[in-house]
Amino acid sequence: MKIHHFKTNESGLNRFFGALEAKIMEILWVSAEITIKDVQQKLEQGQEKAVNFNTVMTVMNRLVDKGVLQKRLEGRSFVYRPVLSKEQFIDTQSKELTHELIEEFGPVVVNHMLDALETADPDLMEKLEQKIKQWKKET
Repeated sequence: MKIHHFKTNESGLNRFFGALEAKIMEILWVSAEITIKDVQQKLEQGQEKAVNFNTVMTVMNRLVDKGVLQKRLEGRSFVYRPVLSKEQFIDTQSKELTHELIEEFGPVVVNHMLDALETADPDLMEKLEQKIKQWKKET
């Protein structure tokens, strides 16, 4: 599954999803399987304004169309579940984004990534060093 719109001016899951989509995905990643009505109720918790059932249904079905959710009929209601865990989703999307940036901009992106490591967690530097050593052994 490929998310086609990455928003650089947003943060977190809002880089991949609209605001309501991100909230719905967070709910689904915590729940194993859930109905539209249950998602609607969870969205309304702590909010002053009601969330329209049809809006939630439309957004969830669009997430199915995007390949992020799956749905199945259980009795008279559809039950939804994420295709990937949150961790798997973030891993897949960041990997695709990185490959696209390197393919399009090459060495410039690699230089910027290395520059960004200067302020990164020392554990990341260690992981990078180990990965490079592993690559050298394999070639």
